[in-house]
Amino acid sequence: MKFTVVNTDPAGAARTGILVTEHGRIETPVFMPVGTLATVKGLFHKDLAEDVKARIILGNTYHLYLRPGTGIIRKAGGIHKFSGWEGSVLTDSGGYQVFSLAGKRKLSAEGYHFQSHIDGSAHFFSPENVVDIQRIIGADIIMALDECTPGDATYDYAGKSLRLTQNWLERGLARFRTTEGLYGYGQSFFPIVQGCVYPELRRQAAEHAASLDAEGYAIGGLSVGEPTEVMYQMIETVHPCLPPDKPRYLMGVGTPANILEGISRGIDMFDCVMPTRNGRNGMLFTRKGILNIKNRKWADDLSPVDPEGTSFVDTTYSRAYLRHLFTAGEMLGPQIASLHNLAFYLQLVREAAQHIRQGDFTAWKNKMVGPLETRL
Repeated sequence: MKFTVVNTDPAGAARTGILVTEHGRIETPVFMPVGTLATVKGLFHKDLAEDVKARIILGNTYHLYLRPGTGIIRKAGGIHKFSGWEGSVLTDSGGYQVFSLAGKRKLSAEGYHFQSHIDGSAHFFSPENVVDIQRIIGADIIMALDECTPGDATYDYAGKSLRLTQNWLERGLARFRTTEGLYGYGQSFFPIVQGCVYPELRRQAAEHAASLDAEGYAIGGLSVGEPTEVMYQMIETVHPCLPPDKPRYLMGVGTPANILEGISRGIDMFDCVMPTRNGRNGMLFTRKGILNIKNRKWADDLSPVDPEGTSFVDTTYSRAYLRHLFTAGEMLGPQIASLHNLAFYLQLVREAAQHIRQGDFTAWKNKMVGPLETRL
């Protein structure tokens, strides 16, 4: 993987860059559609590549390990050949998914013992075998195993958790550096910066991760219940600690406004289930605000979903038609909504890059954030 910073915002930390893996060239800032099980729900790869213009999608180690399992993925020659997706892939390590299992997991210094949410079977994740699993999956970018602390964790708990995550990071990186990819192309390993909502711990985590000279860095454990302003403060805290020539990935965040605020604080990469999950439930994002397409007020509205949008959805379908699909229970409705939301997110980060290049990103961002959060 190669990463080059191309432009920087004279008024802040925002920047554009080029990230290159052996499966393609990615302009940053970038939003990565979430394809947990090697599929972005309800969408064809062709739509992702051509209309959404996605160049990298995210898969999940926990889910892919359980279904379909590493055996068939390895037999197929890796996730790209198994799924038919020709672009880049990033896999999360599965730490957050195990964290969310509540009573079905047990944490120790060695790793996670957990029960499958599918059939209750027993499994174990360690920093080492999670690297091995991601080698088999074959993602271009893979994540370290970590413990994701809840947003309301005490300082003492967060400190103990961070020490565990740092130990796991060193073990996982050692495994990564003593193994090789299986399919003839390189993989990159990103540490995850934790530390909950405590600036001192976040700085410790970022400095420790930076000292390991990885190819990129992820910021995790945010948007898990803490106030939005605290999330922004934590990004600002780690910003000066991370190498400026390496990509920064904010995990699992978030709304369009969150993404613009993240870009303004130096973040290069984002992912979130929100555009597809909310889309399947009838919530659509537009430049003028958020609309619930199921509401009666859209029944006679023949205007595009987003009158200022340029995607295939915005030039083809009306709000009235999309509402009709939802109220009639037609599966095409959630598909169109998901496609629209992803196209909107990707267009938004491309517009952000354009304004960074023009030197007026901060003024543009400040003008955009208010409308993006408005309920229509």
